Amino acid sequence: MDSHVYDTLIVSDLHLGADMSRARDALFILRQLRYRRLILNGDIFADLNFARLKKEHWKFLSYIRKLSNPKRGVEVVWVEGNHDHGLIQIMSHLVGIRAYQEYRWEYQGLRHNAIHGHQFDSFGVNNVRVNCLFGTLFYLQLQKWDTKSKMLTRFLDRLNTRWLRLSTKVAAGALAHARHHQASRIFCGHTHAALHRHEDGIDYYNSGSWIDDHPTYITVGEDGVQIHEYVAQSDEFISGEERSQADGDLAELEQPLA
Repeated sequence: MDSHVYDTLIVSDLHLGADMSRARDALFILRQLRYRRLILNGDIFADLNFARLKKEHWKFLSYIRKLSNPKRGVEVVWVEGNHDHGLIQIMSHLVGIRAYQEYRWEYQGLRHNAIHGHQFDSFGVNNVRVNCLFGTLFYLQLQKWDTKSKMLTRFLDRLNTRWLRLSTKVAAGALAHARHHQASRIFCGHTHAALHRHEDGIDYYNSGSWIDDHPTYITVGEDGVQIHEYVAQSDEFISGEERSQADGDLAELEQPLA
């Protein structure tokens, strides 16, 4: 287990409900690390259809609800992504966390901003309905047709990012946004491609996604900001105690909030 106590852990683009979602692996990271703040930086869900959620997806949500208990001493923040739109009230009731369009905080005398990043994607913003009908729904169905390794859908996801030049567009828009709000660091998701870019004294970071072969997450702490690549754990590392604890979390989610 990592002995660091981080100020902030940032994960984004889990796309719960999608066959490619690495919710189980993301939950492993949340359990292994110690942090004062967790930012779910958008696109936690694939779409509004909760019927797509699998048991491991519900376990992830259950742990978020447990983590948000004030007794845990962890601030849990959900930043709305384009796939999460319309879920603010549901999420707030389900797991008891507050949702933001953008979240700002101070650490080590520096201003930090977390925003999903779709706001800087002009194609996505101007074609919301088209993306929903022909993008998201088709992509979710394609995952069911694809092989177990999801090689085709992951290839198309990377191709989509490159074809639309999402990384470049979102980085440029985020850096301009940070300058306007006098932020030293800005964190986005949306592109599914982890990235760090420094420009005019401002650092832009993208936390990548949890639907790729190489999921990534970000930590902010005394040693600065780091982008980490998750290394898959075998079943040998997931103890029976952790499994029973996860099942307990799932049962807890079914209970009403106090």
